[in-house]
Amino acid sequence: MKLPKFISENLLLKITSLNAVVISIRLVISLFIQRFLAEIVGEVGISKIGQLRNFTMLLTSISSGGVFNGIIKYVSEYKEDKEQLQKMFSTAFVFTVIGSSIACVSLLIGAEFISEYLFGSTNFKYLIKLLAVIVPFIGIYRVFNGVVHGLSQYKNFAKIDLFGYLLGAFLLVISIYNYNIDGALVAIAVTPILQLLVLLYIFFKTLKEYVKFSKLSLKIPFAKELLAFTLMSFVSTGLLSFVEIDIRTMIRNQITEADSGIWTAMTFISKNYMVFSASIFTLYVVPKFAIIHTKKAFTLELKIIYKTILPLFGIGMLLVYFLRDYVILIIYPDFTAMAPLFKWQLTGDFVRLATLVLGHQFIAKKMMKNFIFSEIISLALFYFLSHYLIKDYGVEGVVMAHLVRSIIMFGIIYYLVIRYFRKQNKSVKE
Repeated sequence: MKLPKFISENLLLKITSLNAVVISIRLVISLFIQRFLAEIVGEVGISKIGQLRNFTMLLTSISSGGVFNGIIKYVSEYKEDKEQLQKMFSTAFVFTVIGSSIACVSLLIGAEFISEYLFGSTNFKYLIKLLAVIVPFIGIYRVFNGVVHGLSQYKNFAKIDLFGYLLGAFLLVISIYNYNIDGALVAIAVTPILQLLVLLYIFFKTLKEYVKFSKLSLKIPFAKELLAFTLMSFVSTGLLSFVEIDIRTMIRNQITEADSGIWTAMTFISKNYMVFSASIFTLYVVPKFAIIHTKKAFTLELKIIYKTILPLFGIGMLLVYFLRDYVILIIYPDFTAMAPLFKWQLTGDFVRLATLVLGHQFIAKKMMKNFIFSEIISLALFYFLSHYLIKDYGVEGVVMAHLVRSIIMFGIIYYLVIRYFRKQNKSVKE
C-alpha cells in the first residue's frame, strides 16, 4: 500500500505510521494475552511477571555492557567509516563478553537469594539459573538491535519487532496453558533467544556489511566513548528496574500482593502504548539530535517532533481514559481497583513523553553528567514520593507519584538542555 505524499516525504511520519501498524497488531495480540494471563494467574501472577520483566530489563543492560545507545550514536555517525565502526564493534564485543560473564556467574551463585528477593520464595531458583544460560543471547541481541536502530532501518526494525513478538506471544500462550505461572515465566525468560533468531534471519546480510566478524578483536579502542553510555544505561535501566521491583515489593508487603498485581497491570497498559515512542526515539530522535549543533536547529526539530507525536499520543490517551472501564473489562476482568489509577498514569505518561524527547539530547550528545543527574533525581523522586504517598492513598499513591515526578523532571531537563546550548554559544563566541 502506497503511503500518502505528506507522510512519505516526512521521515518521522513514515517511521510513526509504519510503527503504528506494528504496534496496533501488537496491541491486539497483547489484549488477548493479558486477558489470558489475568484469568489464569490473577493479580498475584501478574505481580510475579512484572518482577521478572523488570529483572530481565536489568540483565539486558548488564549483559550488553550498556552500549546500546552508544552503538546507535556511533553507527549513525560513522556508517560510512568502516574502520571506526570496526573499532567500536570490537569494544562493544568485549563489553558484552564481560557484562554477560558477570551476569551469568552472579545468577548461578545467587539464584536462591534472587528468587527470594523477586518472588518472596526460593521456588523459582530454577528460573534464575535458566536466565544465566540465556544472558549471552540477551546481550548479543541488544548489540545487533543497536545496529538496526543506528542505521535507521525502520522497515527492518518493524519486521524484527513484529515477528519476534509474535513468536514470543505464541510461546507464552502455549506455556501458560500447559504450565500456568511457571510456564509463563519460562516463556518470558527464553523469548530473547527467539528475538535474536528473528533478527539474524531478517538482518544478517546487512549486519555483515557493517560488522566484520572475522576482524573483531579483544582490543577496546572505543572504551572511553562507550563507557559513558555504559554508565548511563546502568543508571537508567539498572536503577529503574531496582526501583520498580522495590515498589512492587513494598506494595506487596504494606498492602497485598494482589494490589501489587493491580499496579503492575496498570504499568503493562502504560508500557503497551509507550513502547510506540521507544522506536521513534532510537530510530529518529537520537540520530537526528546527534547531527544538530545549534539551538535554532534543535528548537525547530523539537517543534516538528512535538507537533507530530504529542497530538497523536494525546488523542490515544484520552480514548484510553474515557474507555477505561471497557479496557479493564476486556483486558483485566475483576481488576476493578485499576479504574482510579488511569487519570494519574495517563497524565504522567503524556508529560513524561514530552520530557523523554528533550532528554534524548543527553544521549545524542553524550552528556553523561546531565543524563545521570536527571535519571537519579527522577528515580529518587518516584521512589520517595511512592513510599510517602502510599501511606495515605494506597496503591493510587504510586501513580500520583509518577505524575508529580514527571512534571518536576520536565522543568529540570528543559533547563539543562537550554543551559547546554547557552554554553555552546558562549564557547563559540570566545
